Amino acid sequence: MTFSNQSLTNVSTEQQYQGLLERGLFSALTSVPCFVFLFINVTMLFTLRSKSVFCETSRYILLYNLLFADTAQLVVSQLLYILAFCRMKLTYPVCGALTLIAVLANEISPLTLVLMSLERYVAVCYPLRHATIITTRNTAVAIIVVWAFSSLNVLIRVVLLLEFPFEDLESLQMKDFCSNIAMSIGPMSVDYDKAYTCFLFVSAAVAITSSYIGVMIAARSASTDKASAHKARNTLLLHLVQLGLSLSSTIYTPMLIALSKSLARLLFVRVQNVFYVCIFIFPRCLSSLIYGIRDQTIRPILVYHLCCRLKLSAKSEVSP
Repeated sequence: MTFSNQSLTNVSTEQQYQGLLERGLFSALTSVPCFVFLFINVTMLFTLRSKSVFCETSRYILLYNLLFADTAQLVVSQLLYILAFCRMKLTYPVCGALTLIAVLANEISPLTLVLMSLERYVAVCYPLRHATIITTRNTAVAIIVVWAFSSLNVLIRVVLLLEFPFEDLESLQMKDFCSNIAMSIGPMSVDYDKAYTCFLFVSAAVAITSSYIGVMIAARSASTDKASAHKARNTLLLHLVQLGLSLSSTIYTPMLIALSKSLARLLFVRVQNVFYVCIFIFPRCLSSLIYGIRDQTIRPILVYHLCCRLKLSAKSEVSP
């Protein structure tokens, strides 16, 4: 009996070790790319504030707003991931605040993509009026409207959360890890989330597609700059791809709910880690990669800042 108990204990210890080892491996595989892309995003944000041309040009101002929202979403998502990895459970108010910040940042991205698409549409279809329509002041007003609209949605979500009878709970301490799934604690919240998500992305898709069609029609006109129209068309296609990737993050939660009912716990955790990298991390760094490589004005300055920071970090590691 003693030998048998010792064998069972050894097996149990080995399984726990393998589980911890696998968790650590998955955590490294997801955290390392996240921190690398955070480094690139922060450098890109710094680049967009390093020259006056970036601060005074509408499309760069909109790009800064898009990158800021993506970076905030990436930070909050990674924070929640680390908390779940460390088995730390939050209270409902703290988890609610974090998830609402993530929701706010996630909804800023598609609305900013709409503004960027409209800016390209005006630049190609109304080149003579572009300077008077797309001004720094009008861009700032549009960004304020986007943040106000998204904040109103967050406020509605808070009101719906307040309808939940928290006073009936023994404690505000959550029994599960903090996530959007854990904060979907009422049928009205779930229904509102689905309706708003559909409305937001259908509207954004219609706006970007309409801009693309308008640019295509304008490109056939003899009075339109063919090179500018071709470049704007490619940019709008990229905006559609970015919108699709942003939409994938909204179906992340329902997809996990469906998979959790059919997959074993260990396999589900593995799939969840893969989805986290593909759906959350990769789309949040796409904007920096796209504009950092394609834009001839941003590329040399971004490379300069990246190389300087890498050299400084290398020197700090070498120095005693």
